Amino acid sequence: MNVAEAAAAVLAREGVEVLLAYPLNPLIESAAAIGIKPIIVRQERTGIHMADAISRVTSGTRVGVFCMQAGPGVENSFGAVAQAFSEGVPLIVIPGGSRRATAWVQPAFNAAVNFAHVTKWREQVTDPAAIVPALRRAFTQARSGRPGPVLLEIPADLWQQEVPGDFAYTPAVRPRSAPDSAAVESAADMLLAAERPLIYAGQGVHYARAWSQLREVAELLEAPVATSLEGKSAFPESHGLSLGTGGVSMSRALMEHLRDADVVFGAGASFTETGFGIRWSPGDSKRFIHNTVDPVDVNKNVPAEVALVGDAALCLAQLRDVLIERTGGTPRGRRAAVEARIREQNKPWWDEWLPLLTSEQTPLSPYRVIWDLLHTVDLAETVITHDAGSPRDELSAFWRAEAPLSYIGWGKTTQLGYGLGLAMGAKLAAPEKLCINVWGDAAIGMTGMDLETCVRAGIPILSIQLNNFSMAMENKIMALSRERFQTTDITGNYADLARALGLFAERVTEPGEIKGALQRGIDATRAGQPALLEFITTPEKIYSTFSPDSYQRQR
Repeated sequence: MNVAEAAAAVLAREGVEVLLAYPLNPLIESAAAIGIKPIIVRQERTGIHMADAISRVTSGTRVGVFCMQAGPGVENSFGAVAQAFSEGVPLIVIPGGSRRATAWVQPAFNAAVNFAHVTKWREQVTDPAAIVPALRRAFTQARSGRPGPVLLEIPADLWQQEVPGDFAYTPAVRPRSAPDSAAVESAADMLLAAERPLIYAGQGVHYARAWSQLREVAELLEAPVATSLEGKSAFPESHGLSLGTGGVSMSRALMEHLRDADVVFGAGASFTETGFGIRWSPGDSKRFIHNTVDPVDVNKNVPAEVALVGDAALCLAQLRDVLIERTGGTPRGRRAAVEARIREQNKPWWDEWLPLLTSEQTPLSPYRVIWDLLHTVDLAETVITHDAGSPRDELSAFWRAEAPLSYIGWGKTTQLGYGLGLAMGAKLAAPEKLCINVWGDAAIGMTGMDLETCVRAGIPILSIQLNNFSMAMENKIMALSRERFQTTDITGNYADLARALGLFAERVTEPGEIKGALQRGIDATRAGQPALLEFITTPEKIYSTFSPDSYQRQR
């Protein structure tokens, strides 16, 4: 068994069914030989985004894997790996490398060195006997603690060399740890004494599959729950205690609860400071309880009075048990008032936004497209993701996520075109679901050719294109250059492009046509054909923002 064959055998033992790839990399042929399906993408970035989504939609129980050629292949991959690193996504990236004799000789691109700041772990395998142990380390590191991308570079002259001894590999387990019990007791005391506690759930809840524990704790405390963009769908947003998602845009009730909360409990959250998430104010009077799997997060951006370092499911189960002991398992009768306050705060917000969500205007309001989509799909059987910029800030506040892992949110770094690969990977991981990406005309310019990959590889996703013929978010910031040189004006007939690539496609200009087009697009995906629906929307951009320093226009 040579190195390429041994690597493929490890992937099979780890449950890898699909190898995302771009030629030339010897692993592609070795994987195909044992029944792992290679999918060749149009650009490396999209393939890594697909691997990323496989990991997310399975809570890391399956880890997405991507391989590519040395030099330009790995160089083109940097942005996608950086995105996965910022979002804490477990995946394995296996680039080819230069021959060992020249790996450190300029201008050879040494991936293990150059990816050091955007990977959790990286190695260059230099001995055939090291391939299996290196892959065991890779899968362990990708899954354990704060998940993240791992890079394993294999030099060009190593692939065909024989691996000594008999092949033996046991799949890596994900180690879990629980917080200190005394800290959990302190957290329970703080939360029960709080006048206005707030639970803030991050994507650690998804990786720990701690959805039921989160709900039990919220209902015992009768505390409202907000989620990060990455944590969206960790708590059902139809629940009376749900405040929805906090990103650049959010509901009025969430804004007011963020302002008024006296104790904030971050469950499976990093509290990372980002311009695309909740802007916490450590200088105010709030007290923070911080559950995170990574001690590096503690006191990084907010001061933690109590730190609960460990797996979110174990932490929430411990906290639930202490709360039951403290309260006798009986809530204190606050829930009705808390839910009434949320409804009262949100009523004027809904009254303000409903005209846009149901607008008859042309060009179309993007909110009307989102509203009709929300009321057309089966939410429990749908996985949706946004793209960077306007699609993120328009969708996240108004989409109602009900089932765990039904929304792939992101925003710590904001690559245009990320959403397409996420929807494609989600469909591979959950083929029974309707998988949707919502993007704008700038994003399709980045990764749109991989719509052809959807057709060729049989990945029937639904792509919702909001086309306003402009990078409209930038119009205000780039007003002078736009006026003089049309710097933000971009255009295209993307439905025609999609049809030429083999997709079902329609261009929609009238509000009365939206629901019919959506249903036809969904029907096409059910028949196995990917679909793109292009909606011609207004260039005017408004968002549900409340921060005076937001770069978005407020409403």
